[in-house]
Amino acid sequence: MKRMTRRQVLDLYFLDARHKLIEIAAFLDRVGRASGREDFRARAFRRALRELNGRGNDRARRVLLAFSDLTTEPIPKATATGACGAAGGGG
Repeated sequence: MKRMTRRQVLDLYFLDARHKLIEIAAFLDRVGRASGREDFRARAFRRALRELNGRGNDRARRVLLAFSDLTTEPIPKATATGACGAAGGGG
């Protein structure tokens, strides 16, 4: 399979990526205006955003890892009933 040119990638994906980036900016504005302390999800989100500026072609992997719990030892008892999308939520 032939690789796309940079122009082809931009032509195909630019508007969708632009839309998502504006949505992220709006989300960060809402979080910034809200009262209360920042929790583990906001910290994980900011870590993931820093990965976007990194070098290399593995940004998606690094962003995913910013949200991932890399511990290997199981916790004795879950304290939450569902996934929250970021590590650090208390299990």
